[in-house]
Order: sequence, then C-alpha cells, then structure tokens
Amino acid sequence: MDDAEVKVGGFTFRGVYLAAALPVFGSLSGGIYYGYDVVNRFWDVEQSVTEVLDATSRIRALEQTIGDNNVSGLNTQLSQISTQMVSILEQQKTLLDLRSKVERAELITNGIDDQIKRLKEDIDSTWDAIDALQKPL
Repeated sequence: MDDAEVKVGGFTFRGVYLAAALPVFGSLSGGIYYGYDVVNRFWDVEQSVTEVLDATSRIRALEQTIGDNNVSGLNTQLSQISTQMVSILEQQKTLLDLRSKVERAELITNGIDDQIKRLKEDIDSTWDAIDALQKPL
C-alpha cells in the first residue's frame, strides 16, 4: 500500500494518504448531508409553526366575531321569535275568519241597494196613491 500511487491531473497521491483521507472525506460528506437534512427539517418546522400561528390568529378572529354577534344569546332570541310567530299565526287565523265573514256580508249586502231602491219607489208610489185618493180630480 505504501508503493501505490494515483496520478490525477498532474498530481501524485500515495496510497497511504488516500487510505487516511478516504474516511475523512466520507465523514465530511456524511456530515454535510446530515447538516443539509437538519436544515431542511428546521425550515419545515418553521413553516408549520407559521401556519399554526396563522391558524391561531384566525381562531381568535372567529372567537371575537362570535362574541360580537352574541351567538350564545341566539337560543333566547330564537325562542322569542318562536313565541312571536305563534302569536302571529293565531292572529292570522282570526283575520282569516274575519275576512270570510266580511265576504259573506258583502254577498248579502250587494243586492240590498237594488231592493232599497225598489222599496223606496214602492213607498213613493204608495204615497202618490194615498195623495190621489185624498184629492180626487
């Protein structure tokens, strides 16, 4: 091994030096690869932390919006609306009954004008007949 030599680009490397340098270069290349992997993992973790922080700020914004809109009091408001709707439906039924009564009254009173006019004419002719009987020609 002492006699082995390698000539590369005008340089001569002895076998002993290559045998000593090979583990150093292997360790150095492994360290570089490991360092590169560590840095990439660090960047991935940093990116995920940024995403978590963004999600946290969005969650806080949602909580603030929920608090501002009083979502917790929504149940009470819905029950009040339900009670008001029941009352409105009852009043609507009453109004529909009144409407049907008004329509029936209209049907009844539609012919009354003509009847009253005929009765008035009959009364007038009766009075004319009475006047004619009291004052003969």
